[in-house]
Amino acid sequence: MIAATATAAVTATATAAMLALAPTATASSAADDPPSGQGGQAVFAKGGVRCTIGFNVRKSDTYYFLTAGGCAKQGQKIYADPGLTVELGTVVSVMNVAVALVAYVEPHVERPGSVLLHPGSRDITAAGKASVGEQVCRSGSTTGTRCGTVTGLNQSVSFPEGTMTGLARTNICSEPGDNPGAPYFTGTLALGVGVGGSGNCSSGGTSFYQPINEILSAYDVNVY
Repeated sequence: MIAATATAAVTATATAAMLALAPTATASSAADDPPSGQGGQAVFAKGGVRCTIGFNVRKSDTYYFLTAGGCAKQGQKIYADPGLTVELGTVVSVMNVAVALVAYVEPHVERPGSVLLHPGSRDITAAGKASVGEQVCRSGSTTGTRCGTVTGLNQSVSFPEGTMTGLARTNICSEPGDNPGAPYFTGTLALGVGVGGSGNCSSGGTSFYQPINEILSAYDVNVY
């Protein structure tokens, strides 16, 4: 996880019971052939890099996924396994220091437009925008699905890669492997892609995400 240097107030993490407010989760589908991912799934790159898929996105009939952090290097190969034997795709563009668009190895094969709930999954149907105080959840491959509230907007935070601007701050905890790249959502609406945070899920923490609408606009793609 990228460690943020910004200081933010730590508030109690909301329980995953908030998920009951959203549509009922459905069971995860079997793996596609060729391999594909869902939001909240861990992905890997050379050098021991581990990130998380944010959301699958598309432009016309071409499919991509979003991620962040150490996986956001132009031309970098991204894999589904830590042994780097199952290639998922290649980074084709990077924005705001460390948010990446990754083209699937077979980009015209349809991919699931869903996020993992650990267990199960939820379909994402559109992009949304959260306000301060609004409930939000994130899916991480280490601590599963955690929920909380948005505590700030238009935040600037310094990371090793540089300063990121326009971020949303939440009181959702995050641990190594959850971020960077985790999908932040509410119900069936995509809200953003996680870029890092501080604290942990035992004592509480703060995490940040890049709002989804800015990402979709920059890359001219859509969630579905």
